[in-house]
Amino acid sequence: MSIAVLGAGAFGTALAISLAKGEQGVLLWARDPEHAKSMQSERMNTARLPKAPFPESLRVACDLDTIKGIQTVLIAVPMQQLARFAQDNRQVLAGKILVACCKGIDLTTGLGPTAVLKSVLPDTPRAILTGPSFAHDIAIGLPTALTLACEDATLGTQLQHDLSSANLRLYRSVDVVGAELGGALKNVIAIACGATIGAGLGESARAALITRGFAEMQRMAQAVGAKPETLAGLSGFGDLALTCASEGSRNFRFGLSLGRGEAFDPSITVEGAATAKACLARAKALNLDMPITAAVVAMIEQTLTLKEAMDTLLARPLKEETC
Repeated sequence: MSIAVLGAGAFGTALAISLAKGEQGVLLWARDPEHAKSMQSERMNTARLPKAPFPESLRVACDLDTIKGIQTVLIAVPMQQLARFAQDNRQVLAGKILVACCKGIDLTTGLGPTAVLKSVLPDTPRAILTGPSFAHDIAIGLPTALTLACEDATLGTQLQHDLSSANLRLYRSVDVVGAELGGALKNVIAIACGATIGAGLGESARAALITRGFAEMQRMAQAVGAKPETLAGLSGFGDLALTCASEGSRNFRFGLSLGRGEAFDPSITVEGAATAKACLARAKALNLDMPITAAVVAMIEQTLTLKEAMDTLLARPLKEETC
């Protein structure tokens, strides 16, 4: 085995399937022993990706000790679980090349995925894989392009080659902060767009939210030193376009539920909900104006209704269109 994927949710499983279709062996780790056993015997993740059979070179395990001989490790656990996961498994992860495959901002620390890994494993090489993608598309072999961001350009080039596959095309970047922010903040805007469509406010309103939401993303990125071109690329605008326009996005579906006044399945991870709160706290600390993010937080915390949030946005002073 040359690559390990830790986390057998839809995205982790999809990456493992895509990478295992090449010449390299892939180990997929699942936390639940019964889940791992069923996937290994059925050669499929029937719960998450029932139309994507496993290649022969994909093996499933539930014991993290099985990754000891593997150098490159993709971590596909939910963002809000990443810090605890890294801390609990720091000994087996130490010395490996870690590639974060989650999106968001840690609610406790305000850190992005690679910064969380650095805080636990400061001497371990790190990168992030992010961009516009649905797990189902990757798993069944549909063409997908992602950003591989790594501060070490040499390591980034190596990972770009190692993690590309027949259907997965990776673009390299050294702007880790920008790539992380794009993947995190687009989920917040996707919630807003979902709520707008769920409430029947129309496609024009969604287009306005996507555009002004992108301006908020750029504003935050500029304040923390990210490159504008990163936000205009796959990990920013590309991911924003995908998640704000499709019910394949969990964040968009969560927003739909908010807009319709319906309950949302609590078992489904919605990274944008926690990210919105973390982002708003950071924006306040940086004295940044992020009204859409603030409206999303208010709706999630039920301090404003959708109508009140929209009225608040529409009542803002008229201004020139600038970022």
